[in-house]
Order: sequence, then structure tokens, then C-alpha cells
Amino acid sequence: MASSISALSRSVSMDAPEKAVPVAGLRLANIDALRGFVMVLMLLDHLRETWFVNYVVTDPIDANTILPIIGIARFVVSFCAPIFVALTGLGVHLFSINHTVEETTVYLLKRGFLLIAIELAYLSPLYWGIVPQPTFWLQVIWCIGLCMIALSALMRLPRPALIAFGLIVVCFHNLLDPIRLTQGDALFPLWAVLHQRDTIGLPFGFVAKTTYPILPWLGVISLGFGIGNWFRPDVAPDLRQRRLLLLGFGMIGGFIALRLLNIYGDRPWHVVDGDAVRTTISFISMTKYPPSLLFLLPTLGTGALLLALFERINASRLVGALAVFGGAPMFFYLLHLTVLRIFYHSALAIWGPNNGKAYMFDNYGWVLVWYVALIVPLYIPTAWYARLKRRRRDLAWLRYF
Repeated sequence: MASSISALSRSVSMDAPEKAVPVAGLRLANIDALRGFVMVLMLLDHLRETWFVNYVVTDPIDANTILPIIGIARFVVSFCAPIFVALTGLGVHLFSINHTVEETTVYLLKRGFLLIAIELAYLSPLYWGIVPQPTFWLQVIWCIGLCMIALSALMRLPRPALIAFGLIVVCFHNLLDPIRLTQGDALFPLWAVLHQRDTIGLPFGFVAKTTYPILPWLGVISLGFGIGNWFRPDVAPDLRQRRLLLLGFGMIGGFIALRLLNIYGDRPWHVVDGDAVRTTISFISMTKYPPSLLFLLPTLGTGALLLALFERINASRLVGALAVFGGAPMFFYLLHLTVLRIFYHSALAIWGPNNGKAYMFDNYGWVLVWYVALIVPLYIPTAWYARLKRRRRDLAWLRYF
């Protein structure tokens, strides 16, 4: 989950030449702020999944039936995973500046296996008792863990080859969409992990749901690592910002052009007669599981633009506040999901089910109310933990959370 970028960037600033320290400081602020920005967005989607999950949200969403506010909110929170995975690759590059290939490999393997363990042993059981059978949800933490393990090998490629690999995967993986395997096929479990969102049967009545097939995410993390040279201390901020702006606007422009052609990259969009809002939702509704080319272009493009923006306004209160969330993202991730599960089970125990066997809000507006109400209570312990990480650098295990 890219939680180490803060520590990585600080190590760059300490070992870099004195004249480069201001550049490293600015870079740290904008990366932390961007990571914190998507953490705050993530809370909104997880609140919907807690209190409004009875309202089915398909992937991609159906513009003809979706509540418009949920359709728009779904697009907004789509920025979270792509930006996080890209920042993970960038963070590994920053780490590798002052570490050997062997040290970086060890870090990636330790971090990757730890994330997988957290997904399987902690995050999945949070939902047991809500879903009808014990399920291992192979979601974003699992995905990032596998991607980090794979990156320990991919980073050994020459930089042009690594970037080429990332571009090929991101741009052309949708050509694999027609390949569909089923239970019983020899390669079904592997294909479900790589590219086909599906359910894998396990012994003793367990199942695993591959919510985040990893193939396109391997392309994203590789590209994040590949552009790491832009963030080295000897690169002038103005040059880095121009590159980010060109990249961001180029990706968003490419998305608009390709989406208008309606021939590749995702399911076609359509005009909803007499409803401009639903037509717009159809246009911006892309497949996330796994992420299509058209899903990744605007989300990663916007991430590049925000990196440039946050670097320019690095001294603002907004960047400082967002950087707190970004300074301890794994802590925040585990904290807010745990709090939401406690709230949900408490409400179910007190008031009982009001929608089948579940307790749910009957209006999405309450999701927004909870979103606003939880920001500050979640900010306080996250800020404490971020300060602890800065103060106790002697505790190596803190950088993994």
C-alpha cells in the first residue's frame, strides 16, 4: 500500500547533496499529500459498502439504473487504487536510490508477503458472518503484495524494458478479455488471479474471490517504478512538474479520444435519451475488476496532475493535512475498516436487521453524513501514528505499517 514512501523519501533527502534537500522535501510533501488524498476518498466507498451495500453496484455500473449520486461517487473513488499502486512503484524506486538491489529485493519480499498475510488473516475475516460462507477476499492489499513480489524481479530489467513492459500490459491486456475459463479448467485458478475476476473453490467450504486480478496492476506498478527518475533529487522541480503535466493531460486526452471512438479499452458507452446526467455516467463508467485501459488513463492521468499541483502548493494547510493521512496509510486503512466493522455489528446488535439479514441505511445521504463525521475522529489517531513513525525511526517494523 505504498506506506513506506514517506520513510523512503526522507532517506533520500538525508543522503542527497545539501543543495538537493529542498527538492526532496517538496517531493515528500506532494507524494504524501496525494496518497492521503486517495485515502480520504477511499473512506467514502467503504462507507457505502458498509451501510448501503444492499444497493447493488455493478462493474462497470449500469447508467440506466444506478442512482446518479452513486454513479458520480463511484467514478470519484475510482482514483484510489490506480494512484496507490503507481505510488507503490514510485516509492520502491526512491527506496532503491540508497539501497542495493539485494536490499530492495528483501524489502519487497518482506513487504509483499506481509500484505498478503494481512489480507488473508485479518481483512478477510472482518467480513465473515456477513457473507454466507467464509471467503478470502483477494482485494487491493493482496494485489499490491503480489505486485511487490513480482516487482522484485521486474525491477532488474533495464528501465526502457520495464517501461515498455508496463505500457504493453496496461494498453493491451483488454485483448485478453474474451478468454474465459471455468471451474475445472486446469489453469482456471491461475487465470482468475491474473486476469479474470471470479470465485475459486477451496477445501473445507472456503472460497476465494479474486476481486483484484493482478495482471494490469503489474503494468501500473512497473510504470510507477519507471518514472522514478523524475523524482530524483537532482531533477529540477520545474522540469518534473512539466513532465507530470504533459503526462497527465496526455493521458486524460487519450482517454477522451479513445472513449469517443467507442471501439476499444472497455465496454461501449451509450446515450441515455433525454438524460444528460446518465449519459455522462455511462461515458465515465469503466471496468475496475480488472482495471481496463480506459479506467487507468483518466485515474493515473489525474494522479500525475495532482502530484504537480501538490508540489506547487506544498506549504498550504491542505497539503499538510492530507500528508498526515498519507504518512501512515496502512494504519489508516486497517483503522477505518476495523471501525466500520465495529459500527456495523453494533448497529445490527442494537437495532436488528432492517434489510433481509442486514442493517442498512435507506438513503445514501446518510453515507455522506457519516463520511463527514468520521474524517476528524480518524485523523487524530492517524496523526499520532504518523508522528510516532517520524520519532521512532529506530523501530524498523513501523515502516511496514
